[in-house]
Amino acid sequence: MTKAIRTAGVLISAILVAAACAAPRAGSDATTAPAVGSAAATPNFAGRPVNIVTGGTGGVYIIYGGGLANVLSSKLGVAASAQSTTASVDNMKFIRDKKADLAFTLADTALDASKGRAQFAPPEQPGTALRAVTSLYPNVTHVVTKDGSGINTVADLKGKRVSVGSAGSGTEVIANRVLEAYDLKQSDLQPQKLGVADSANGLRDGRLDAFFWSGGLPTAAVTDLANAPGVTLKFLDHSDVVQKLADKYDKLYVNATIPANVYKNSAAVKVSGVNNLLVASADMDEALVYAILKTMFDNQKELEVVHPEAKNLTLQNAVQGSPLDYHPGAVKFYREKGVWNR
Repeated sequence: MTKAIRTAGVLISAILVAAACAAPRAGSDATTAPAVGSAAATPNFAGRPVNIVTGGTGGVYIIYGGGLANVLSSKLGVAASAQSTTASVDNMKFIRDKKADLAFTLADTALDASKGRAQFAPPEQPGTALRAVTSLYPNVTHVVTKDGSGINTVADLKGKRVSVGSAGSGTEVIANRVLEAYDLKQSDLQPQKLGVADSANGLRDGRLDAFFWSGGLPTAAVTDLANAPGVTLKFLDHSDVVQKLADKYDKLYVNATIPANVYKNSAAVKVSGVNNLLVASADMDEALVYAILKTMFDNQKELEVVHPEAKNLTLQNAVQGSPLDYHPGAVKFYREKGVWNR
């Protein structure tokens, strides 16, 4: 596991969200904590650190997470920070080890973590139980190359210089599973483990032939690459293996589309998708989880300004697509909103 979290400042609508110097332990008490929903005043969480682990430069997590930290700090009064990480796999370990309060993660990685399998199998320690706070938005799997590269299918990646995502990222998990569905593995490629920004730069500069990326639409690093002089991108259709992925991996993978013109692509491309979650530890303060959700939904328009994927933050979507149990504070919030019927 990556030993250090790189603290990153995130520029969101000209607001710099400063990363915290030390990650707090989840589950700290509020300054005052009357029962949520009681006649007493709302619990006062002023100054309470809330460390949010996100993703790497050029992706959606770090942008969305920075905006969320700003909203929670300004509206709820907590001392929220967004920290850049290698994303889903390491984020689940940070929550597990109580080195973060909230984490952005892919649903497939979250389930692996909760079951102690794949990257979380022994000798990894089980740590704290994970709980969903909300479903956020769907990720789409980008398999990106240049037009004219001669790469037309995932099978054509054999022997090529391909970034499979950062080590410790959900992108790497998905890349491995997509390759496997085509009877390939990393050793069949000339693999590199790069984040989306470095992957995009490598493809632009001719140091890579292709790269995998699992992210929301649009992803800034891919947009920048599509706008680079002399670059025309091609996205590989891999819709023929979506059912195989779903059957093998808990029905979490679904058909998805990169619409035309998102990245100057002339036609829509059929790909695979998987849901994104906001996750906390099971022992995080129930009243704080409730207050975080209330703040997010009360200020959704501000989050939409940060990134358009925040438009997918709806009460109906929030309770769908999580393989994890929901946190009790989240259940209380959704039940009061009339969308919890389990």
